[in-house]
Amino acid sequence: MTFPDLPPTLEAALQERGYTTATPVQAEVLQPNARGRDLVVSAQTGSGKTIAFGLALAKELLDANGRVAPAGAPLALAIAPTRELALQVSRELAWLYGQTGARIATCVGGMNPSQERQALRSGATIVVGTPGRLRDHLERGALDLSGLAAVVLDEADEMLDMGFREELEEILDATPQARRTLLFSATMPRPIEALARRYQRDALRIATIGDSRGHGDIAYRAVTVSPPEIENAVVNLLRYHEADTAILFCATREKVRHLHATLRERGFAVVALSGEHSQSERNQALQALRDRRARVCVATDVAARGIDLPSLSLVVHVEIPRDAETLQHRSGRTGRAGRKGTAVLIVPFSRRKRVESMLRHARIAAEWIDTPDRDAIKARDRERLLAKLLEPVDVDEGDRELAERLLAERTPAEIAAMLVHSHRSHLPEPEDLIANTPEARREAQKERHRPGFEDVVWFRMDIGRRQNADPRWILPLLCRRGHITRNEIGAIRIGPGETYFQIPRNIAEKFAAAAARTAGNDGDEEPVTIALSQGGPPEAAGGGKRPHPRDRGGPPRAKARQGGKKFEKGRGKAHNGAAKGDKRPKGNNPGPAGKRK
Repeated sequence: MTFPDLPPTLEAALQERGYTTATPVQAEVLQPNARGRDLVVSAQTGSGKTIAFGLALAKELLDANGRVAPAGAPLALAIAPTRELALQVSRELAWLYGQTGARIATCVGGMNPSQERQALRSGATIVVGTPGRLRDHLERGALDLSGLAAVVLDEADEMLDMGFREELEEILDATPQARRTLLFSATMPRPIEALARRYQRDALRIATIGDSRGHGDIAYRAVTVSPPEIENAVVNLLRYHEADTAILFCATREKVRHLHATLRERGFAVVALSGEHSQSERNQALQALRDRRARVCVATDVAARGIDLPSLSLVVHVEIPRDAETLQHRSGRTGRAGRKGTAVLIVPFSRRKRVESMLRHARIAAEWIDTPDRDAIKARDRERLLAKLLEPVDVDEGDRELAERLLAERTPAEIAAMLVHSHRSHLPEPEDLIANTPEARREAQKERHRPGFEDVVWFRMDIGRRQNADPRWILPLLCRRGHITRNEIGAIRIGPGETYFQIPRNIAEKFAAAAARTAGNDGDEEPVTIALSQGGPPEAAGGGKRPHPRDRGGPPRAKARQGGKKFEKGRGKAHNGAAKGDKRPKGNNPGPAGKRK
């Protein structure tokens, strides 16, 4: 669909940028029944939604000639969850409204607040910012929202996930009742529904995601590897695809730091993005990717929000996403605006069932493949090199003289071999991986066992994630109840309603006897039952030693910190012999299994 009737200034801006056809979300917000109304829009990242809400705001911002109507205060406010996304939105709106006389002010953390306040005082038409910085300017009196005609919440689900509810509510409560509210979100969880009901009136719902939640322009792949082989798999995937730009997603800044150093040592042009980097460092890293001085970016989920790199064609999930929404947000960095992209999940053997479940929930059909080996990479190298050398080139006189001299001293075959060698010398070497066979998987599983845990016995506790079971207090509980040390406890598998753990067979009888003797010291509260398990954990109870905070209930960060403090307190008592027993945890607090005051 082509763009419907637009103000001449916006139409000219779109033509200059080569926009001839509206994307689905752009076409929907410009329909007659959507004009002037509050909107709740479900649209994936990369679907052109920034231009969509920029065009949708034209009625509130422009006069009949396509010029900005005079106003003493901002007319529109766009709120985004991260600095990068806010800066991207600001750049898009700047060229779209460049011929209208509109002034764009950007207010984000990490920038000079004094300069931002000066821009606000100078008469901004549209303000773009992050929730925290906007609230700061509002409380200081620098941001006047009294004349606001429209508010846009971009990636609203992410803002709530990142804990910005309080900031959003304070900002929205300060806006006029008659304002127009446009809410854009890739997913529509209950908190988003509640936000829409509170701050919107007769909102029109627009959904452009369709039945398939995955991006249609992204090819999903999944590879299974032995856990020690993950970094080697990353190297081979990068070498096999040789993408112009690739992003590798990790769960923690420590993993980002480690993988960045590893890839740099192996010869990759790589940058890193995580919460420990300053805004200046982040800007330099992104500029290096845009300039092609770097081709690989290692990043955490939050740090990569709002990144828009036209050349990005490969996303690698080095660590498994925590849920289907995170998988889609990560993968959505590629396959944008009609371009094709590839997303690859690196899956340890033991986590395959969990990933298959996540893919089903996301309605994504991923192809399970083997990690590219050395032979496959060299075959792709040959194809790429041949295609490059056969491209037509412009040759000047100096080049011809050099070619003739080479031909006089070497045969054509020798010169071709030298070219191939020169090209390959700049490429990192592929890694040799363990074959993806049942025998190799069994061998890898054996290698994961710590020394002394070759022969173990499984025990069971009648608590799980629903009771906020957490290794931070399970370990000291087992030490007290079984009269053992934490080094004598093997793998822990926490399921929904029960927990399994390993004890070496040579001390299992002693542990069981001690656990039975100490079970009567639990006071008035219901005790934790520890018993021998004949079959060990069922497959449904797998998932690693440490469940995600969301499985424990309550806000992840705040509750984890509270639990950590109480655990330290309880552990000190246990070491002093003052703990009176082990109680089931209550509420959402994963605290210690000690007496609560």
